[in-house]
Amino acid sequence: MATGIEPGFALFDTAIGWCGIAWSARGVAGVQLPEGSERDTRARLRRRFPDGREAPPPAAVQSAIEGVVALLRGEPSELDRVTLDMDGVPPFHRRVYEVARTIPPGATLSYGEIAARMGVRGAARDVGQALSQNPFAIIVPCHRVLTANGKVGGFSARGGVRTKLRLISSERAGGHGALPLFQSRPEDPPPRG
Repeated sequence: MATGIEPGFALFDTAIGWCGIAWSARGVAGVQLPEGSERDTRARLRRRFPDGREAPPPAAVQSAIEGVVALLRGEPSELDRVTLDMDGVPPFHRRVYEVARTIPPGATLSYGEIAARMGVRGAARDVGQALSQNPFAIIVPCHRVLTANGKVGGFSARGGVRTKLRLISSERAGGHGALPLFQSRPEDPPPRG
């Protein structure tokens, strides 16, 4: 990102609802998953990034938005080249996020495998804690990280684990012929509140 860019944020509509993105001169500072309504998502962004003002995104941020929108539509999208502003991110978390960003669409790793790749075997729980605080959801693909026994683990987006499973499934299908994200099949129970 170019210097002279003022901190800002923007909202954008996706298949899972209104998301938000914040930026600084150093890159994308955070992604906000839906909070239930556009107004609620905007309020959360204002609390998380009080120095930012709502503005049209710079070109690099607009490109990141387009990638997130495509991924949430179930289309192939590579977000590993998006520049992130990790200023203020603890060093351990930063390392976790860097490893998570190497997981290609359609693939998964366990929390323990990420710890092993970082050279800190036995730190699976710490990896899970770092991912639970991921400020760059979707760009840092925490949805591609599972527990050691292959269970899904948690996910903070609307729809929780169901959303995580659909993201993984859609990515594995390469975005072609997969069930569109968030479209219920007859056997799926209706989403709750």
